[in-house]
Amino acid sequence: MTDVPPPTRRLTFRRMVEDDLDAMARLLGDPVVMAHYPRPKTRDEALAWIEWCRRGYARDGFGLWVIEDHDGGFVGDCGLTWQRLDGVDELEVGYHVVADRQGEGLGSEAAAACVDFARSRGVERVIAIIRPDNRASRRVAEKVGLELDRTSVMHDLDVVVYARG
Repeated sequence: MTDVPPPTRRLTFRRMVEDDLDAMARLLGDPVVMAHYPRPKTRDEALAWIEWCRRGYARDGFGLWVIEDHDGGFVGDCGLTWQRLDGVDELEVGYHVVADRQGEGLGSEAAAACVDFARSRGVERVIAIIRPDNRASRRVAEKVGLELDRTSVMHDLDVVVYARG
């Protein structure tokens, strides 16, 4: 996989670059967006996030991509990353949408495109790792065809795992 998902009805995907630091720092530093994480990320952690995504592009041909509306407005990030869970490497679809655009179905639209992208390239199983109380992310996973698979622990936090395939 070396591309990005095709545009959707309302969104486009592109690789993250260092020039995205301001937008990514706002996204990952927002307490609303990061409510189900231990804490919002710092600017330095947002830069590390971008670098992690870029390593994924180089290694795997995919990662989390910037999602923008068709007017070029920053919406968040969404994509595919390898996660080690319960001793197994699994491909996760992950997503974050800026707080003022949440509730518009953009996370579901982006996640569906990413799951379709993975499946079109022969990936049989895609998961989503979600904190149990994150009802919005659980709805996104369900809308894109993932089903509750199991509970687990990741980074000392209880999680639910949704899966397709």
